[in-house]
Amino acid sequence: MAKLFSLLFLVFALQAFATVQAADSTDTSATLPSAPALRLPPAAEPPPRVLTLDLTRDANDIWDRIRRGFGMPDLDSPLVAEQQIFYLNRPGFLKQVFSRGGRYLYYIVDELERRGMPTELALLPMVESSYNPLAYSRAHASGLWQFIPSTGRNFNLTQDNWVDERRDVIASTNAALDYLQYIYEMHGDWQLALASYNWGEGAVGRALQRNRDAGLPTEYSELKMPNETRNYVPKLQAIKNIVAEPEMFHLELPYVANEQHFVTLNAPAGIDLATAATFADMSLEEFLALNPGYNRPAITAPGQTLVVPADRASNFEARLGEFAQSGKGWRTHDLEPGEKLDTIASRHGLTLAQLMQLNGLASGSRLSAGHTLLVPDGIDPSGALAISRLLPGNSRLSSPPAVKLNTSAISSKKGNTSARAASTSSKRSNSAAKTPSKRTQPATKSTAKAKPAPSAKPAAAKPAAAKAAAAKPAKAAEKQPSRKN
Repeated sequence: MAKLFSLLFLVFALQAFATVQAADSTDTSATLPSAPALRLPPAAEPPPRVLTLDLTRDANDIWDRIRRGFGMPDLDSPLVAEQQIFYLNRPGFLKQVFSRGGRYLYYIVDELERRGMPTELALLPMVESSYNPLAYSRAHASGLWQFIPSTGRNFNLTQDNWVDERRDVIASTNAALDYLQYIYEMHGDWQLALASYNWGEGAVGRALQRNRDAGLPTEYSELKMPNETRNYVPKLQAIKNIVAEPEMFHLELPYVANEQHFVTLNAPAGIDLATAATFADMSLEEFLALNPGYNRPAITAPGQTLVVPADRASNFEARLGEFAQSGKGWRTHDLEPGEKLDTIASRHGLTLAQLMQLNGLASGSRLSAGHTLLVPDGIDPSGALAISRLLPGNSRLSSPPAVKLNTSAISSKKGNTSARAASTSSKRSNSAAKTPSKRTQPATKSTAKAKPAPSAKPAAAKPAAAKAAAAKPAKAAEKQPSRKN
């Protein structure tokens, strides 16, 4: 009996245990209140980086001075990051370009400050030409600021057989800043002004009008434009960011002193550029980097100028005086009817090939009577022949050498990251590039440039002074005022 009671008790216990297990496995989510979802506050965005400058002290170097004059609104775009990667993955390129630009930056920054313009614009030639005054594009744009022939003429930049002021550092800088001021006043916006500088103010004006007609925004980032122009302002912004805080990118900018790098002196008529380079104790390449505007190896016109380093000016000027007293030099010769080039060459102690080289003549050139030739007048032509091979049009000098600086140039302290290719070429035209006009070289280079008349249409804006000059009859002979036989 006791065994039976124990067996029944065990059965009832097992049934009770099964009931409890079933209850534990039952879904109670419908009856129990659910816990509220955990909501975290949104992550706070990091505050924007603020560039802090101590304006109570003098600028340490030219980069410090440029930072102090930043005045354009920053462009916030993924394209800026892409361009930064492009530049940062090329530390050797940055080193070369910043070093090359060192000889020009003081003058450009000085002129920007005098005009009250943002100093970021001193970095624009890096986008345009990599600070190479001999740069020449497929669109026939030339010089630091990449003027096409027609725009150069609009801003009074002489282009003839003797000079091309689009390559002249001083003349082209003044013209470029005149142009930038003009298109900024047209749009009231620096990003649109820069787009106009690259694409043409007429093209930007039409893009703005299309957006207005469609009820769309008219900011730079909202316009439909070519890829080159779309990346143009981001390139400048990327360079600005690097110059603003190089340490953030683990870079060291080359030291460029905040002091005048060069001066302009009057050149005696008849001097050749090789002789002038010797007087300045400079290599031919270094001398041409400061005097890239000449198309011929000698200067025959009175009132022309030469650019030399400021610390060599006194000695250079003294030696120029000695040269002027020597009675030797270079002059021009006007081709007579029926006169042969080999006869002229022999008369002046040259071979025919040397005469053609000095005058930039190609084999088979057909010259008419009255054509002006450069010939030696009692001077050894070897220096002029050497430098003529380095003048624009000859492939032996594609860019000037980097200026020698006091400290090590930019070095990368981080591993490279992947970069997307970005074109650095630039064009500027509202119409097809035209052949440079033939006109007499001016006696001196003027720093005062006429601005386009306010009533001019954007696509064909032209300085009032340039219009007046265009109305004058062209002179019969294309040459410098010269020393003649």
